[in-house]
Amino acid sequence: MVEKINNEGFQTRNDLNYFLTELKEQESWLYSYHSKMLQMISTQIDGAQKSLIALNKKGHKVGKLKFAKYIEYRTFAYNQSGFEIKDGFLHLSKIGKIKIMQHRKIPENIEIKQIAVTRSKTGKWYCSITCDVDAVLTKFSITKSVGIDVGIKNFAYDSDGFVTPNPLNLQKMLKPLARAQRKIARRQKGSNNRKKAVRWYQIVHERVKNRRKDFLHQISTQYARKYDVIFLERLQKLNMVKNHKWARNILDSGWGTFTNMLDYKCMLVEVPAKNTTIDCSRCGNAVPKSLVVRTHRCDVCGLVLDRDHNAAINILKKGLDIFNINLPQELREVTPVEIIPWSVKQEEATGRLVVVH
Repeated sequence: MVEKINNEGFQTRNDLNYFLTELKEQESWLYSYHSKMLQMISTQIDGAQKSLIALNKKGHKVGKLKFAKYIEYRTFAYNQSGFEIKDGFLHLSKIGKIKIMQHRKIPENIEIKQIAVTRSKTGKWYCSITCDVDAVLTKFSITKSVGIDVGIKNFAYDSDGFVTPNPLNLQKMLKPLARAQRKIARRQKGSNNRKKAVRWYQIVHERVKNRRKDFLHQISTQYARKYDVIFLERLQKLNMVKNHKWARNILDSGWGTFTNMLDYKCMLVEVPAKNTTIDCSRCGNAVPKSLVVRTHRCDVCGLVLDRDHNAAINILKKGLDIFNINLPQELREVTPVEIIPWSVKQEEATGRLVVVH
């Protein structure tokens, strides 16, 4: 299919499915795989070529579609049919039944739309289940709200003064990773010993990933249980990582993953990050400071506190301004219906609030 698109130009999803039917007549081994699983390949390639076209229209330099390497293609999906989950087993058509460790029960009368099976680089198998669920947003109290400032030294510093140090999991594993990379460099390409060395290198990276993910789940769940509304600054992460001095620690922190976790665990409101560190949280006076200065000192009102704490309070104020509420006033309980007049767009699917300027 990739070769057909590169040689003949744009192909619709139906064209690719017709081509798949012709290909199955030529290659009989394709009948050993479920039809829906094969059709998901055409859907995936169709999405890839549309993405290239969209990037090209925006002025980006794009090339042609490339073949995925055999060792890098580790996911297949069943859509609409060909699967069943029953009695602790996953039944896949043309494959068989596989015993699974299900981390939670699937609600009754819920339609499963798709199942994606993925093999990790270390050889572990995972199954992602997509269901069609009617989500209803419940009432929430604006009194239980907090502003959070994320950073490198302190991962999260909230407006209530609670601080969570950044574990920087990758930083702690740099020596084992360097040792694993040296082993790979000493092995002959294509040898089994090199494959073993690469596998160990992937295992170390997976451990770093699991530790980071576990930390982010713990802290996001802690905030979701304690507060109803969380205000977070909207950071331009791609611009921030252009600074090579801080890029590794920024990516190691996982701010984007933390935002996504809060997004589906509670009501998340992202506010502009402009001047949240500079402005004084008490009087609004601008107090410029470099990254080395960790204490906020206002010459006008005399406020002295941690710079991250000051930024978290400013984030909370900006978030409450969306609801037309000031900090000194008594906060009231609101519902999602009441939020609409305050120029806030509500996404019903996730419950996420995005400020509309």
